Order: sequence, then C-alpha cells, then structure tokens
Amino acid sequence: MEDRQVLVLYGSQTGTAHDVADRVTREAKRRHFATRVLSMDDYNVTSLIQERLVIFVCSTTGQGDPPDNMRMFWKFLLRRDLPPTSLSGLKFAVLGLGDSSYQKFNVVGKRLQKRIEQLGGQAIHSLGLADDHHDLGVDAVVTPWLSELWDVLLTMYPLAPGLDVIASDVCPTSKYKVQFLDTTNGPGGQHEVNVSQPQDQGVVISSVNPPSSLCPFHARLISNQRVTHPDHFQDVRLIKLDIAGSGISYSPGDVVMIQPQNSADSVEKFLSILGLDPDKQFQLSQNDPDSPLPPQIPNPCSVRWLATHYLDINSVPRRSFFELLWYHAGGEPDSDAELEKEKLAEFCTPQGQEELYNYCNRVKRNIREVLEDFVKTSAQIPFEYLLDLIPPLQPRAFSIASSPKAHPDQLHVLMAVVRYQTKLHFPRLGVCSNWLANVRLQDGDTANKTRSEPVTTVPIWVKRGTIRFPQDPNIPLVMVGPGTGLAPFRSAIHERCAEGKGDLVLFFGCRSESKDFFCAEEWKHFTHQGLLKLLTAFSRDQEEKIYVQHRIREEGSLVWKMINEQSAYFYIAGNAKSMPDDVKESLRDVISIHGNMTQTEAASYIQQLEKNRRFQVEAWS
Repeated sequence: MEDRQVLVLYGSQTGTAHDVADRVTREAKRRHFATRVLSMDDYNVTSLIQERLVIFVCSTTGQGDPPDNMRMFWKFLLRRDLPPTSLSGLKFAVLGLGDSSYQKFNVVGKRLQKRIEQLGGQAIHSLGLADDHHDLGVDAVVTPWLSELWDVLLTMYPLAPGLDVIASDVCPTSKYKVQFLDTTNGPGGQHEVNVSQPQDQGVVISSVNPPSSLCPFHARLISNQRVTHPDHFQDVRLIKLDIAGSGISYSPGDVVMIQPQNSADSVEKFLSILGLDPDKQFQLSQNDPDSPLPPQIPNPCSVRWLATHYLDINSVPRRSFFELLWYHAGGEPDSDAELEKEKLAEFCTPQGQEELYNYCNRVKRNIREVLEDFVKTSAQIPFEYLLDLIPPLQPRAFSIASSPKAHPDQLHVLMAVVRYQTKLHFPRLGVCSNWLANVRLQDGDTANKTRSEPVTTVPIWVKRGTIRFPQDPNIPLVMVGPGTGLAPFRSAIHERCAEGKGDLVLFFGCRSESKDFFCAEEWKHFTHQGLLKLLTAFSRDQEEKIYVQHRIREEGSLVWKMINEQSAYFYIAGNAKSMPDDVKESLRDVISIHGNMTQTEAASYIQQLEKNRRFQVEAWS
C-alpha cells in the first residue's frame, strides 16, 4: 500500500541513534511498512516536502550541537526563506537521545520538533527524550515510546485484510549477503586478493578533496610521548603526527577524527570464539534494497580485516544486540544452548532489564566477552548476520593540541589512555587510546614485522570543533583547561605566541606538579616572554584540595577586568562531570562580587557572554 511508507532519518555521533534507527526500521517492517533508513545528511532534504511519514531519531552532542551527519540537514531547515507551510503534508515523530548530566539535555531533539512544527509538520506522537544517564540507558524511554508509536500508526494505517504483524520470534532477514571466495589456488590464484591491511595507506590527498571518513589520510607517527610521571596512575600521551601533503588545514578549536582498530589480541580471541578463518575472503552484496553496502568495507574483504577495522567487538552491547542474538540461540530441551536462549529472552523483557544492566552495562562487559559467555549461541550465528549484530567501529574525536603556525605539517593530540578496572577479571581498555598508545614509530625495519604488529600510520580527518577563537589575535583570552582539557588551549596559545601576541591567561589544574603537569616547560617559556599568565591548581599537593574554580575566585579582579574592560573571551574545556558547572559558578561569583551585581544579574551577564560567543564550553564525558 502506497500510504504505508515510512522514512526513518537519524543523526548519530557515536552510533547510538543509528542503532535505535535500525531498531525502528526492523519493527516497522514487521508491521509491513515499506521502510527506508538514512542519516539526515545522506538524505536529499529538498525531498522532505514530498514525504508523508517520517520518524526522526537524533542525538545531542557537545554543548547542544547536532551530530556531524545531521548538520547540513539542520542548516537547511533553519533557512528563513522556507514558507511556514513547507511541511504541511508531513506527519512525523521525533525521538531525541541525550544525557541528562549535560546542561543542554536533548536540545537537538527539542529544536527539531519545534522547527518542523513551525514549517507545518503534524506531530503524531509526543516528543521522546531518551536519557543515556538512566541506569537502563536510552531503552528506558525508547521501548515504551516505540510501543505507543506503533499503536498510533496502526490506527492511522491499518494492516491490509489477511495481513498480521510479523511475530517477534521470526528472525529478520540479514541486510547483506556474503559469498566466500575460493582461494585454494594459493599465490597467484585468480581469486586471491590481499585485503589484510587498510586501503589508501600513505596516500597523499589533494587539497581539492580533503580527507574524510570515507577517505582518511594515513598520518605517519612522529612521536608518542608519555607526559605523566612513570609511576602516576594515569598514562597521558602527547602524540605528534606528520600531515605533510595531506591537504588537511585546521585552526585552534578544531577536532581531529581518528579511525581506530581493534587490538590484534582481541581480534584473535573474537575469531576463535566464532571459529572463523581470519584469512578467508568474501564478497558482500545487498540482501535488503533499502540497506546500501557499507562504503568503508573493501569488496572483496578478509575476515581479519572486517574484525580488525569495522566490527566494534569491544563495545558494550546494547539491548538490540541481545534481541538479535536470541534469534540464533536454542537447541535440544535442557541443553546448554536452550538455557542460553532462555537467558537471552529474559534479558529482552522489561523485567530483565535490571539483570541485564548488572551483567553488561555496570561492569562494561563487551560484545566479545558476551559471545564467549554464550558460546553455544555464538557457534550458530550466520557469518552474514555479524554485520546486523555488531555495530561498526566509530571514529573518536580529539581536540587538536597543536598550532598550524607553530607546528607546520604537524597535528598533535593530548590523550589519556583509558584503562580501568571493574568487577570483571580483565581491565577495561579504551579501543582508540590503547591502540594509539601502542602505535610504533617507523624505523625502516619492515622485514621482521609480523602481521599482528601495530601499523605505523593513523587514519585521520579534521572537522570543526565546538569552540571557536576570535580571528583578531589582539583579543584577550581566559582559558580554563584542567587535565586533557588543556588540548585546545595549547593550540590557541602556540598560535598566538607564534605571532608574538599575548594577553593570554590559562588556569590549569591537575593532581600534582611533579606527576601530571602537562607541557610545563612550554608554559615557562611563554610566561618568561610575557605572553602568558599561568595559574595552576595542584589538587593533591597540599592537605586541602584546590581546584581551578578556587583559583578563579582568588584571581577575581584580574578575570573581571579582562572580561569587562578588555572584552576577553572566556573558555572552559575538560570533563563534563561537574567541572564546567563548578567553573561557571565561580565565574558568576566573580562577576557578582567585582561587578557589584546580584547572582541573578551575574547569571544574565554570563548568558549574554554566551550569546555573543564570548563564553564557550567544550566538555566530554
């Protein structure tokens, strides 16, 4: 039926919204809706006027920013020349994904709902505001929201006579077909293709086509320096990359995207659990006409390449993983395989969500470990279904810590290596940070390197960050960057100082001057030149803990003078947990005391600074 068509559009930064959009698509197809799913920027937004039913799934990133693959779509919707009846024929629903620990919780979903209504769209369901900070994650809202949505849609678009909703115990068809290649002919055989390494390594990208997610630049490692004391609990690295000939240009405040790969050890364990031959090669083709082939995967491809570069085998699985895994479980009554199926079914019920949280999210158990626990089920997963079951490995974003003027043809990253312990036996390791920490310098010795050794290039591309510095180098800057929040300010400081420009104030905080005071010699050099004023807070070097917000209050007269008399810009970067709010509160106190304002007036003053981009925050969880 022509009117039973639904378009699912998503904006996703880390993959969660994409995963939810795929779930919406599967459930829509069970109800016999002709369904397409696309990222918003992959969709021709000018065709939106012709759509009749759209479900939007969008996350909020940074400080209330839309995801990268939604930005062009959103920019078009904000055009002032769009008539207020542009979308009068559109029925829609919006499901927002956010984190309530951030001040601008789900603001993108809220704005999208409002804007579509302004253009004449008719909402058929209440705005969904899922919260990743909830103990049960976004599913706490997504599941009931979708249940209510399908009730509405089946009332609006009843099933044709003789049709029923496809039972939930019927396995959805896989998105792709897989054909394994015959490589038994050995070297020189007509089917043998070498796809064991990422393509385009060392390729020089022209300035006409700068590097992107589909065509990253493989940067050579210049240095990989630990900048914390060897006995400090946290390993922080300053990584320098060679970008000569890449076509990459960047400014302070920009972000580098790094496409990581899974460790050789985790890949070998994953392939062993599933009994897969790492050197087996296959070709991928569409099984669902609405699901295009992933452009990142070479075709043909090796099993090892897929597990190393594409499948996010070390991520914590979402509920949809267990729902899809259940379809491949089962065996003889009372067998281990049947017991696994019963446990998976329990995880997928509302009553089983707390147990699932304790099993998976609380201890950060990853996909590979889950497959190892459900070993009977893992042995029954069709290879082609791995691409439905396991999400793609996402790029990681890092604030660029270098300056084009001070570090030509280089790009620097200041990065904490993520490693922590839960109740599980093995420590949890950040995929990207641990991979980067182990990337080796090129030494010219390639003869003795084995396939499992780390590669020596890093796939990167650059995008605009959430904070921007003024183009006028004479405008003073006040920067608050504890820990690795220092990164964008190192970029800005080096950029200014390369031109001999000062009026820079940096509040830096860490635990100890002797353990984790990053780049101390650089700041000493700039302070001696009179270009930088450095104010430090070493929280553990005295009995009473001191943080950057305490230093801001102590230096209140300086901060107020720079903001009020010199029109300085004020920046905060670092962990989103509590630091940005604590710093903002200290700034409000400074403005209230030194500007003779009430707390309410001081808060309004900061709001005006924010409106004029003179108060900016870049925070991450």
